[in-house]
Amino acid sequence: MLKNMIIKSLVIAAALFAGTAGAEEGAALENAQSRVGNIASVQSGARLYFNYCSGCHSLKYVSYSQLADDLHLSRDDVLRNFAFSGAKIGDQVLTNMPGDNAKAWFGNTPPDLSLEARAKGPDWIYTYLKSFYLDPSRPTGWNNTVFPSVAMPNVLWELQGPQRAVMSTAKPGEESHVVRLEPASPGKLSAGQFDEAARDLTTFLDYAGEPAKLKREAMGVWVVLYLALFTFLAWLLKHEYWKDVH
Repeated sequence: MLKNMIIKSLVIAAALFAGTAGAEEGAALENAQSRVGNIASVQSGARLYFNYCSGCHSLKYVSYSQLADDLHLSRDDVLRNFAFSGAKIGDQVLTNMPGDNAKAWFGNTPPDLSLEARAKGPDWIYTYLKSFYLDPSRPTGWNNTVFPSVAMPNVLWELQGPQRAVMSTAKPGEESHVVRLEPASPGKLSAGQFDEAARDLTTFLDYAGEPAKLKREAMGVWVVLYLALFTFLAWLLKHEYWKDVH
């Protein structure tokens, strides 16, 4: 029985490793440094999401009222700046794009992004946002090193500026691959500013995947301080109790 359990454990571990490797799509991921505890970063990411992503992607597990409460915004501001579809404050964040039209335009229906950060991780999202490049062979004119042949166009290209791929020299019987990406023309933001924008958008999607993380991380500091204080008091009590015991 022990032998069977070990074999099953190894099989499960191998499957989990394979799933993780597949999620990375074979690309090296950058550290997103997601900062859900930074409300300003989450707010900035929310503005980017609703201006550049919400036309195609929904967040069906997040409501506008929740955004207002968690992001310290008034409900009027949330409806005015985020609810472009005439939604009410208690509604979920849904897109008005018909699924059939989206599939016809892009080849696939844009997925809901509520759990994207939990499924693939903030590092994957951050690197993905930075890895689009011009590719005339693709229907959208764009490709991505993290997600090759992705159906999504680069919606942030004006901010980042378009990138072109530097390809390897193909040997006989081999296909060339992307060696690196380089700017084709400047965008509205500098490279550092775009990194911050991509980080903020990633942080917002990280929050959307687990809104409780916002409160949990803020509470975590106080929990650690409490444990440190309790440990100190316990040490004082132990010292006082045992000082006369030989």
